[in-house]
Amino acid sequence: CTARSLSGRLWHTRPMQYEFKIGWRYIRSRAGSQGERNAFVSFISMASIIGIALGVAALIVVLSVMNGFQKEVRDRMLSVVSHIEILAASPTPPDWNAVMQSLGRHPKLVAAAPYALAQAMLSGGDQMRGAVIRGIDPALEGGVADAIRTLRVGQASDLQPGSFNMILGADLARALRVRVGDKVVVIAPQGNFTPAGVIPRLKQFTVSGIFESGHFEYDSALAMIHRDDALRLFREAAVTGLRLRVSDPLDAPQVAREVLAALPAVLADQLVARDWGQINRNWFAAVQVEKRIMFVILTLIIAVASFNLVSSLVMTVTDKRADIAILRTLGASPASIMKIFMVQGAIAGLGGTALGLVGGVLFASNVDAIYSALGLQLIPKGLYFIDYLPTDLRAGDVVAIGITAVVLAILATLYPSWRASRINPVECLRHE
Repeated sequence: CTARSLSGRLWHTRPMQYEFKIGWRYIRSRAGSQGERNAFVSFISMASIIGIALGVAALIVVLSVMNGFQKEVRDRMLSVVSHIEILAASPTPPDWNAVMQSLGRHPKLVAAAPYALAQAMLSGGDQMRGAVIRGIDPALEGGVADAIRTLRVGQASDLQPGSFNMILGADLARALRVRVGDKVVVIAPQGNFTPAGVIPRLKQFTVSGIFESGHFEYDSALAMIHRDDALRLFREAAVTGLRLRVSDPLDAPQVAREVLAALPAVLADQLVARDWGQINRNWFAAVQVEKRIMFVILTLIIAVASFNLVSSLVMTVTDKRADIAILRTLGASPASIMKIFMVQGAIAGLGGTALGLVGGVLFASNVDAIYSALGLQLIPKGLYFIDYLPTDLRAGDVVAIGITAVVLAILATLYPSWRASRINPVECLRHE
């Protein structure tokens, strides 16, 4: 009784110290034991650690690649789409000159350009395609979109008032089978009323340039002409809206709200602003859903490894029944026994998570260089708009993956640890 009292006072003075030491000793002794049973338990435990590490690394790499593709597509999309668009909220057009003067006061605003937008049919030879016609001011358009400044063929300065020149997307030009210098007939939906009925308005344009943004939606359906030519052809308002560029695209939603708030009330009531995320809301929403699904699917790998951790701890508890009984007779409480095995499982989970985090970060940061060094090419040239594997490693994803893995590992230790705490020392020692 005296020894038990002294041992109890010693353990209850600094409980976590001896519980951690015993849990760590079990891990080391199991790894170095010579028994066939202990060797098998050690193998299962090592398999669970490796499984957790592989699951964590795979999740980091996959999410980094998905983020890289999203960033690549977003950057190419923003070469054609403006960061912010300001449109008229009513059929009555506002004073766009006054709006342009008021916008120049915002510190994050880099450039602004007016534009006119309409839909039409394009005919080139025996081919016909629907297209979105954007009337632009070439002198200002280059400040809000990169595509006009990096034409694959031609120059933006060729769009002069009255020249009726046109810049086509690469896929649209390919579908119409036209090149620079060829003629394209634009069929406007607004018709001319004649005694014979309504006749569609036709106008012949000359292809003066071709752009390629890498985004099929715009390369296959967008054509740009001078704004004055658009006014003559469609006979609508000279300005549909304003295209704005900000210093940081991620600040576009906030800047859009601030721009409208800074305008005079008379103008603000006539306008509506939308950022590039709202313009392409469906695409970005689909990408986010895909990322969540991939996160859940790959987390199952970590969950399977955690079940292996449960198996190894259950076998360890069965193998250490006599040790548990002795600790209980020396004054260890059921909670202390439970903490010993939770520490043992948590160390294995933390080790696997740390190994997976390091391996995943290193591989995700150098995945394209690794495959290039091995002479492998994941994306064939000419098949997609890029021939390399883009990655975008984000700290938030790494932290979320690490926390998820640790939580699953700790949850996996609860049942075996609880089972160890329920062992009756009298029944165990009776058979020893």
